[in-house]
Amino acid sequence: QVHLVESGGGSVQAGGSLRLSCAASGSSAFTRRCMGWFRQAQGMQREGVAHIDTYGNATYEDSVKGRFTISKDNNKNTLYLQMNSLKAEDSAMYYCAGRVVRYRSASHDWYCDDDYTLWGQGTQVTVSS
Repeated sequence: QVHLVESGGGSVQAGGSLRLSCAASGSSAFTRRCMGWFRQAQGMQREGVAHIDTYGNATYEDSVKGRFTISKDNNKNTLYLQMNSLKAEDSAMYYCAGRVVRYRSASHDWYCDDDYTLWGQGTQVTVSS
């Protein structure tokens, strides 16, 4: 069974930076997994922030483009989210998540499942203006 544990959250002033980490344990399949970062501010719905597929291709929610960078270190089974130029509206609980990757024989490639099924407990990020 795979477990995800986030770390790196904290309090920072607007304009500052934080790097979140998500350590995966319990499976050697991390290298192929599609991973993502989500956040949920108080009273708000959870939203996807950044996603990375098995090939390292990344996508971002519009409000974080150019400021956040998602990356994976397969040797360390760790997912990262580098957050720069933080704004007060970035304050939220941040979660890492994983989804199954499947092989498509017709095109000989790997693709991400639609749903995230593996979740960490979250790490709080608070940005003061």
